[in-house]
Formats: sequence, C-alpha cells, structure tokens
Amino acid sequence: MLRFIYVIVMNLFRAPYMIRKMRREADHPEKYSETERYRLVRHVIYLMKRTGRITTDASGEDNLPQEGGYVMCPNHQGKYDALGIISTHKEPCSLVMDEAKSHTILVSEFVDLIQGKRLRKDNVRQALRIINEVADDVKNGKRYIIFPEGGYSFNNKNCVCDFKAGSFKSAIKAKAPIVPVSLIDSYKVFNSFNCLPIKTHVHYLKPLYYEDYKDLKTPEIAAIVKQRIQEDIDAYNCQKDI
Repeated sequence: MLRFIYVIVMNLFRAPYMIRKMRREADHPEKYSETERYRLVRHVIYLMKRTGRITTDASGEDNLPQEGGYVMCPNHQGKYDALGIISTHKEPCSLVMDEAKSHTILVSEFVDLIQGKRLRKDNVRQALRIINEVADDVKNGKRYIIFPEGGYSFNNKNCVCDFKAGSFKSAIKAKAPIVPVSLIDSYKVFNSFNCLPIKTHVHYLKPLYYEDYKDLKTPEIAAIVKQRIQEDIDAYNCQKDI
C-alpha cells in the first residue's frame, strides 16, 4: 500500500498528460490500433515500475501458443498481477475484471485501452454475456487474462486459493488453449507495507489444449490448472531455500 501511494505521488507531474493520452486512445480505437494502445499501456506500466523500483522476471514464454487466441489463468495476489503479466507479455492481450473495481482513475483507462471486460459478479445474465463475448474474441485470435480465484486477500504470501470452475467456460466454448500462469511475490508490490526494491516473477506454464481437456468437466480443469500453478510455486520456493 505504501508503494502504491509512493508511485502515485511520484508520477503526479506526468499524470494529467498521461491520463488524457490514455483516455483519448481508449475512446478512439478507430484511430489507434490495438498494438498502439497496448504499447501505451506497457509504457505506463514501465513508468510505474521504474518509479516504484519494481522488477518483474518472466519465464516460459515459449509455452505461449504462437498462433490464435488463448486464455491465461493466473493465481491472484493483488493490484499488480495483471500489470506484471502485461509487462512481460509482448503481444496484445486483454482481461476480465470485477466491474466494481474497474472505474477508478487510471484503472478505467487501462481497462478501456485493452478493451477489457467488466464482470458484475452478482449478475448471472451479464456474466453469461461476458463468457460468450470472451469466447468469440478468443476464437478470433484475442488473448485474455482471467483470474479463476475471482479475488485475493491482502498480503496473501503466494497462497493459491480454490479456482472457480466457471472461469474456464470461455476457453471451453472457444476450444482454445488454457495457459496456467504462476505469479510469485506479486502481492509484495501494492499489497504489503514494503517500499524496498522488489522483484516479482511471472511463469508461463505448459498450456492445456482443447484435446487435453475436452472430456473433462470444468471443476476437473480448474483443479488441474490450480495444481500446476501450486507445483510451480512450490518448486520455486524449494529452489530459493537451497
């Protein structure tokens, strides 16, 4: 939390210009391509990382499918999670996030720039519409970040909670690859009382292709993805302790 405030304060001098620029490009996708808008998002993240003394290392990029759309399913640790993934994911991607948390300044611009989906957790009909829209986008080659945990606890210390089976319905409808992503120490960025230099990790794990999961039920898919992420985090912790 202290780092979040520090980053905001240290970037106040550039905020008016950057927010206007983000809003302009978000509001006019007919003028600014997906690549241009994604480049702007990554530039803003870079400025935040530099100011906040945040480093994010990535591994497993070769596991990302080279063609077509896919759904990335990470564990959820805090406000930095999507930013950490976007900063290491070179190709444009989008996300699904809680509608209630998506309308604050800067967050709203981020979501609109990447044409993210705002999910109302208490509205079943709207959730079904979002599932179908994401599935259609993925069929057409778009890449999405969806957090199967649906939320996070403050300072969660790399714990992985149960995954909601419904989070995988868009990928199933699109018959698309599901890429487990393990986030490590991401909670330390904005969800702890720490302002020291911090390094987080984004590990792109081996994907599940449609042929791998077509005969499985959604709770089984959720369990497999969660297990792969948990095993990767456990392996990292063991290696760190050596």
